[in-house]
Amino acid sequence: MAKKEKIQKETKQKDKNKHYLLASHTKRWIKATLMFLTAIIILLSFLDKAGAAGKLFVKASTFLVGNALFLLPLFLILGGFIFLKTKKKGKNLSTFLAIIVLLVGVAGILGARDLTLMQGGWIGFLLGKMLAGSFGLLVANMVFSVIILIGLFIFLQFIFLEIMQEKEEAKKAGLEMKSSDAPNFRIKGVEPEKTEPQKSAPKMSLFKKENPPASTKKLVPLTTMSAINKGKYSLPPIELLSKNETAPTSGNIKENSLIIKKTLENFGIPVEMAEVNVGPTVTQYAFKPAEGVKLSKITTLSNNLALALAAHPIRIEAPIPGKSLVGIEVPNKVRATVVLRNLIADHNYQNADSPLYIALGKDVSGAPMYTALEDQPHLLVAGATGTGKTIFLNSLIMSLLYKSTPEMLRLIMVDPKRVEFQNYNDIPHLLCPVINDAAKTINALQWLAREMERRFEVFSEIPTRNIKSYNTNKSVIAAGSQLPYIVLIVDELADLMAAKGKELEAGIVRLAQMARATGIHLVLATQRPSVEVITGLIKANISSRISFQVASQIDSRTVLDTSGAEKLIGLGDMLFLSSKSSKITRVQGPYVSENEVKRVTDWVTDMGNKVEEPQSVLIESLKNSLEQVQQEKSEGGETFFGDDDPLFNDVKRIVLETKKASASFLQRRLRIGYSRAARLIDMLEDKGIVGAADGAKPREVYGDNAGAKLANIEGGGLDESEEVPKEEGWQKV
Repeated sequence: MAKKEKIQKETKQKDKNKHYLLASHTKRWIKATLMFLTAIIILLSFLDKAGAAGKLFVKASTFLVGNALFLLPLFLILGGFIFLKTKKKGKNLSTFLAIIVLLVGVAGILGARDLTLMQGGWIGFLLGKMLAGSFGLLVANMVFSVIILIGLFIFLQFIFLEIMQEKEEAKKAGLEMKSSDAPNFRIKGVEPEKTEPQKSAPKMSLFKKENPPASTKKLVPLTTMSAINKGKYSLPPIELLSKNETAPTSGNIKENSLIIKKTLENFGIPVEMAEVNVGPTVTQYAFKPAEGVKLSKITTLSNNLALALAAHPIRIEAPIPGKSLVGIEVPNKVRATVVLRNLIADHNYQNADSPLYIALGKDVSGAPMYTALEDQPHLLVAGATGTGKTIFLNSLIMSLLYKSTPEMLRLIMVDPKRVEFQNYNDIPHLLCPVINDAAKTINALQWLAREMERRFEVFSEIPTRNIKSYNTNKSVIAAGSQLPYIVLIVDELADLMAAKGKELEAGIVRLAQMARATGIHLVLATQRPSVEVITGLIKANISSRISFQVASQIDSRTVLDTSGAEKLIGLGDMLFLSSKSSKITRVQGPYVSENEVKRVTDWVTDMGNKVEEPQSVLIESLKNSLEQVQQEKSEGGETFFGDDDPLFNDVKRIVLETKKASASFLQRRLRIGYSRAARLIDMLEDKGIVGAADGAKPREVYGDNAGAKLANIEGGGLDESEEVPKEEGWQKV
């Protein structure tokens, strides 16, 4: 038995290894063609146009089956069609058997009708005589009719079996889609939220620690129209914002999941569907690939999946942060509108202690997203025109207005377009009117740099490390000298960089490096994410970035250092890269209409005018000093530092003491760049401390040691024994 089984296995293996010269469909076409050719030759033989061989064939066939021969071409054509239409094996013998059975049945009926005429040939005569003579003509006709039906059934069985098989396969496929092969997963949906914070489901911010549940922490009530205190500044009421939020339509989730699974399996990637997250803009289908599958194989199939799903564009997140799953984000059939009111009404926003807590929007699972600006601590926003940057800036400003009073927060807004921030011109939070030109922007950055230095000096007297510790100090609270946060918001950075690129970059980099602890934060936006606008120094010092839809993968890499932003679908759809995490999060930003902005700004302006509480001396001094700086005229060739270069007094002391004045000397002594050293020499010349350049001769130095000591005392310069600090990145500009 074992030998027999072994021989059978070897025979099967040999059959598998056979290489046939002709494909199966080619063989079927050849057989059908031969059948049709035979039928045509027989028809020509009836017309005496097939030569001597045709005549001989007709005589011999008529001798055998009589007039039944005239049906033979019809049976041959039917057999040819069966060869063409069916793929079932083993039909050669059955087809020829059916033709013979049909000829015999027809010949028998013709022969039994009249035995003397021999209409059924000798076969019909013999069969008819035997059956009709024994059982009568009726029984003989019944028997021959059954024989004809058997022949037809043999013929048509192939066609019927083919049709039935196709129906069964279609039915099985439908059942598989509905039950057996349909992936088993959890579906998380997004529903329009209510505005009451007590009824909203607790959500978790990815960039902030989770707040305790509502049962363990007392919720801060929302400000409403009826809760406004007279004579004291109150935060804007929630009724000023719209609450028309719609629900998304994701399409057939189970069908899409099955398509994703089948498509990946076609490329040799077995997966197990895990869960589906229905977000406001996209639906994320999460699955777990089999062990040993490279994620790079999945990410390269994005175009194939988009073709199979008839959806564009799709984004693959491999892996999903915090999960051992891969996510495919497919655009929804109908997008949901995320409104700011629901995000502000959420208890996470209401209970946040940060005065710079901003609502980003909702992620792909529909959970609200928030972040504190002081934790970022600066933000770079980029995206193509019409993708939602300005609306996002409006929602960011509204989040700040709903969280902070003018005593807690001050804003400086830069709007080169002159139309985006005009609604905010009269709000009490502004330190100065909205800035529209590059020269005043440079002045504002210079003032912020001086204010940063002043705050560091104030912190050193307490001493404290940052603004939060300073404002919570008991002596500071008793004196009423808390410092407000200052946020600089620039709507279009590209226009400013084109006009004052070097000076603007130097100021931004200096503030981005050092201003975090002093409560000064930057929010920069641009619609042209190129390396000329978003320079390497700016990117290196602003690690938190938001990218809306961009034109190309190169622009996406310029903003986020990775691709993906080119696959967004616009209208507030964005990617958020936080300084707290290296993973990018997809967020749908909230929509804020112009009417909402107008209502809130009008209310805030009226509240600021009605409040009789006197502003602090510190706030007044900040506003006066900034206004004074803004009134100064900026010369075309002025640098960012101007006459206030922090090294000027040290340079003056060193030159007076050493009697040497050259750019290369200052480079070696202070470890600074040539451009800055040359500017310092020019400043000394303007002040009359050194003489003019005279070819290759050294400059003449005026003054003596007494003047040097006086300069040292007045400027607070460094002693010879002190080590000069290394140059910071902003000093190289």
